[in-house]
Amino acid sequence: MIITKTPFRMSFFGGGTDMEDYFRENGGAVLSTTFDKYCYVTVRHLPRFFDYKTHLTYSKIECVNDTEEIKHPAIRNAMKMLDMQEIRLTYEADLPARSGLGTSSSFAVGMLNAFYALKGKYADKKKLADDAIYLERELCEEAGGWQDQIAASFGGLNRIEFGEDGYEVHPVIISPERKRQLNENLLMFFTGFTRFSSEIQKENAADKRTQLKEMYGLVGEAEKVLTDSHRNLDEFGRLLDHTWKLKRQTGSAVTTEGIDGLYARGMEAGALGGKLLGAGGGGFLVFYVQPEYKESVMNEMKNLLYVPFEFENEGTRVIHYTPESYEVLPGRN
Repeated sequence: MIITKTPFRMSFFGGGTDMEDYFRENGGAVLSTTFDKYCYVTVRHLPRFFDYKTHLTYSKIECVNDTEEIKHPAIRNAMKMLDMQEIRLTYEADLPARSGLGTSSSFAVGMLNAFYALKGKYADKKKLADDAIYLERELCEEAGGWQDQIAASFGGLNRIEFGEDGYEVHPVIISPERKRQLNENLLMFFTGFTRFSSEIQKENAADKRTQLKEMYGLVGEAEKVLTDSHRNLDEFGRLLDHTWKLKRQTGSAVTTEGIDGLYARGMEAGALGGKLLGAGGGGFLVFYVQPEYKESVMNEMKNLLYVPFEFENEGTRVIHYTPESYEVLPGRN
């Protein structure tokens, strides 16, 4: 039996510049972190006592005799990709899907990590990120960027740079005290709305190069605020407000009147900035708030679910490993 634990990510700057058709030509970068909310994937070979060969539990339950019968596209394609047979897979998560935290990509990374481990193979973080990108963007033909798979695999607070040769992950080096202060100044709330990010990405397919170019530039500026101990960390919050205003211009589905109203109330209560996490349209709203205004913002958002969190640095990992002896029987597929 294998159990993997994979974090969700919080994207601050540069979202949209991680789309391959954009960054191959223009370059791109994102500034993001993973935090202590996870998805767990448990995989084992299914004992041969049942009248089905594969058993899957996620938001649905599937019992099938042929991989092609699997309805979940990521599971079906990953099993074909790695030649997985006769398995039981269970998915659990700390936070809901379709909420702007890269949950589908965290699942893809965690599932691939578990599949490799079940086969007795080690896959490093880059291998897992690359395979998850290939799985979601090529095999499943889902629209979207590359940042989610990379963040979930590597973990930590990073600047991820994109270009014609692919990507590079650069950890953001700041003091523990400054990182703790950043963490404490961020408040996250669940808006209650969920959506498929691929739908938002398609909405954003129109040419928004002017906004994306400026959003790309903010990645470097925000990184400088974090790494320069002489800079006021509150500048990070003001930059969040700037990038959110740019993000709103990249597609009509990015925000709604309800979300705009929530954001305005948070800002009026004292937040310096914030943004909707992910492609847009719903999910989690994060604010940068100075300590003296936290109570005011919390009161203004009292009808929303507040989700406390702490940054994490490890990325996907196997937390339980019990090897199994497995041999394919003639005629099994």
